[in-house]
Formats: sequence, structure tokens, C-alpha cells
Amino acid sequence: MTAAVAAAEARWRNAHRSRRRSWSIAAVVFAAAVAASAVVGEADLGRLLRGLPMAADYIWRTIPVLRPEHLGADLDDWMWGLPGWIVLMGDTLLVAYAGSVLGAVAGLLLSFSAASTLSPPWAVAASRRVLELARTVPVLVYALVFVFAFGLGPFAGMLAIALHTMGALGKLYAEVHENAELGPLDAVRASGGSWAQGMRYGILPQSLPGVLSFGLLRFEINVREASVLGIVGAGGIGEELYLAVRQFVYPDISAILVLILLTVSCMDIGCGFLRRQVIGAPA
Repeated sequence: MTAAVAAAEARWRNAHRSRRRSWSIAAVVFAAAVAASAVVGEADLGRLLRGLPMAADYIWRTIPVLRPEHLGADLDDWMWGLPGWIVLMGDTLLVAYAGSVLGAVAGLLLSFSAASTLSPPWAVAASRRVLELARTVPVLVYALVFVFAFGLGPFAGMLAIALHTMGALGKLYAEVHENAELGPLDAVRASGGSWAQGMRYGILPQSLPGVLSFGLLRFEINVREASVLGIVGAGGIGEELYLAVRQFVYPDISAILVLILLTVSCMDIGCGFLRRQVIGAPA
């Protein structure tokens, strides 16, 4: 009995030393990564402290002068371009919506073959490489390419958002499918259903709540993405914002940012409501 206890204590000490060694190595690697990141990122506390007042001064310049005795006139002067900005913001929303729908559909189609529990290894590898390529390239880079190919305007922005959304949502959808029970799929296949019918009737009903939730979240993200695509000539409110920044029209910068903020906030509230209504998830 004593020998068994001693052996158990020895195994516990060995396991404890092994865990402590692993944590020590992980801490060293983490510290080295932080130090390397600081060097590559040129982290400089003195430079940060010197630059903060300049950043604060820039922000202060964008704050409009709103006098209580002339509030109406000051608001009119600040929001002088509101009708046109609302139209451009509507273009941005439509670009984000079209890109989100196209990207979500393409990502959903690829996600079934990218799920390791549903497809053979060669199909999983091929599908995942396609999705990785689609989401690795930044949206702005896609927009630059499509602006060169198709010209200036919202069409290039919509394609850029759609391609990146396909890669991002395809990966998430595949992971949702991998968590689905395979029993319904086996039942569909046993009754003579094809692979596509198995995905449609055996897997998709289980994955649908996650698919809708991730899709709504991505739509919120794409509204923000579409708001800055105008920087590269892809249409929307971003073009007006970029013009105001380049011309140093500080009040216009804050006015456009307030409009974008209100729009994104309304989108967040609306998507949260839809999420609760459709899948019963918390906002």
C-alpha cells in the first residue's frame, strides 16, 4: 500500500513538474512574442505621449461650434450636406446588403464540402483553401482590384464585400455543420437521398440558427466595411468622408462620422431584434 501511494505521489510530482515546465516555456515564448511585436511595431512611450495632444487637437477641430442662442443655424451649418449624405449612406447599406447576401450564399454552398464530418479529405482541403484565400485578402485590396477591373462605383465595393464575406462565413458555417448530429443525415442517405439532399434535409435544419446568427453579425460588420470602401473609389459615404479628410473640412468629418455611427447603431439594434425573433437568441 505504501509503495502504491509513493508511486502515485511520484507520478503526481512528475506531472506537476511537466505542467510547470510547459507553463514556463509558454510564458517565455509569450514574452518574446510581445517584445518582438513591440520592436516591429516601433512601440515608443515617449512618441505616444508626444502624439496624444496632436490627436486630441485633431479631434477637437472636428467638434462643431453649437451655440444655444444660434443652435438652429449652427446645426444647419454643421449638417449642411445631410440630404446628400443620407443618399450616400443608403448606397453604402445596399452595397453591404448585396455583398452580404451573395457572400453568405456562396459561403454556405462551400461550407458543406469544407466540413470534415461531411465530406472526403480532398474536398475538405480544397474547399478550405478557397475559403482561406477569400478571407485572407483585405476588403480594401479586393476593392482596389475590382475598381481597376470594373471602374469606380458601388459595384466594385459590393464584389469586394461578397468575396471576403464568402471566406469568413464559409469557415464559420463549416464549423457549425461539424457540430451537427449525423443521425438525420444517415437517415436521409439510407432512404435513398443524394449527398445534396442529405445536406439540405439532414444538416441544414440543425445548423440554421448558427447560420442566421453569423450571417446577421457579418452584415453588421459589412456595413462598417462598406463605409470606408469609398477611400479607394468603391462608392458610398466613404468617398465623401475621404474627401472631407483630404480637404481638412473638420466639421464635415464629424458630421459624417455621426451619421455612420447612428446607422451602425440602428443596424445593431435591428439585427439583434431579428436574431431574437428568428432564432430566439439574446441580442
